Amino acid sequence: MPSALAPLPDDIPLTRITCTINGEQVVADAPVDCTLLTFLRDIVGLTGTKGACLEGECGSCTVLIDGKPVTSCLMLAGQVNGRTITTVEGLADGDALDVIQEKFVETGAAQCGYCTPGLIMSARALLNDNPSISESELLTALEGNICRCTGYASIVEAVRRAHRELKS
Repeated sequence: MPSALAPLPDDIPLTRITCTINGEQVVADAPVDCTLLTFLRDIVGLTGTKGACLEGECGSCTVLIDGKPVTSCLMLAGQVNGRTITTVEGLADGDALDVIQEKFVETGAAQCGYCTPGLIMSARALLNDNPSISESELLTALEGNICRCTGYASIVEAVRRAHRELKS
């Protein structure tokens, strides 16, 4: 886990956050109005999660909290006290990518890469919860994620392939 970045100014009210991120215990101070996205990127140093719209509309900032997908730009960091967070960095096992990450590479689903972490995390949540998904469930799970590069066909195919591999 990267170490915390620059220290915060003394005059900002802080809250102490204790949580588990990608399997590691994290204890850090953050401004009381800090979003989870900012906490992850600027305080903890995990920059895989992206922030595009910062309004909860695009899905690029999706992370898993206790296994459920959440848009981190709309959640305050203090709300994750005692919870378990998984970011896109937490899916790989060393150099071995998660099956969804592998299939995104294989199908060319990752183009500019800005939406990719959020899409992968939404797909991971879907496949974690439901080993037998329908096409409708797949499309519904991804509908909160906006991609301007791919047209979605390669993204949907990547999730289909990951699902087939996980089932076999």
